[in-house]
Amino acid sequence: MVDHSDSTPLRTLVTDAGREILLFGITPPRLSTDPARIREITAATLARLDTLEVDGLALYDIDDESDRNPAERPFPYLPTLDPAVYHAEYLGEWDRPAVVYRCVGKYSEAQLRTWLQTADADRVLTVFVGASSKDKQVRTRLSPAQALRRDVRPDLPLGGVAITERPDEHLRLIAKQQAGCEYFISQVIYSSDAAKSMVSDYFYACRERHLEPKPVLFTLSVCGSVKTLAFLKWLGVHVPRWLENSLRHADDTLAESSAHCLATARDLIAFCRRLGLPFGFLVESVSIRKSEIEASVALAGELSGLLERGRKSG
Repeated sequence: MVDHSDSTPLRTLVTDAGREILLFGITPPRLSTDPARIREITAATLARLDTLEVDGLALYDIDDESDRNPAERPFPYLPTLDPAVYHAEYLGEWDRPAVVYRCVGKYSEAQLRTWLQTADADRVLTVFVGASSKDKQVRTRLSPAQALRRDVRPDLPLGGVAITERPDEHLRLIAKQQAGCEYFISQVIYSSDAAKSMVSDYFYACRERHLEPKPVLFTLSVCGSVKTLAFLKWLGVHVPRWLENSLRHADDTLAESSAHCLATARDLIAFCRRLGLPFGFLVESVSIRKSEIEASVALAGELSGLLERGRKSG
């Protein structure tokens, strides 16, 4: 068991430039899950996380993204519990921060206002996610949601999404930063080159504008099957052809994927330290397969040992 009595204050996670952040990301249980089963799943999750020295938990807000890609979705869309409800009703024993994602297009401004007014800023950060395509019908667009948060809860730390494959993403990050974002979390990364190009562009664009760059957290997700690989590609994740070949032909796809994630992390750690950009990682665990969950936990444990956690001696 890890002692969390010296857990870092919430805002310090994203304002202490000397601290390299580590989050663990999960999807709340399916909406159709029985409450007793939800408690069982939650207890198992917390038991795994208790062995890890992570700074916080990320709770995803799942939306139907079929507008993103006309191809058939490799896994069916199944609604999940609202991450804010899941956090409030089932994660009372979680004693560290939680990043609650909000797919703002799902909610009216009144709904977002109510949540912002009631969110506990001592326990919660948030990430606002915009529409998955420009043509998608939404209830609230990203910019009005950001403005609403500035008006209603400027003390609630706000994060933004980073998509490393987009060539002008650094400009989007700066626009989000100017709209109040204090940190960024990337989409799943399988190409460290794309991630390095994005943060390099962002770092130097900030320098030109006399802005302090905000922390960028890179999302890593192990891949245990060819079907999971297909889903990552369906979501728009760039998987280099050489890596796709390796994963498809590996004797153990999960082990191959885990080794690649760790190598990617080492590459990004060295690059960001050399650049001087504040950074961290989010290890994603969204599979229901025990082997993939355990591989995600093992990856987070490895990363915890690689990162400078900003702890004071004494």
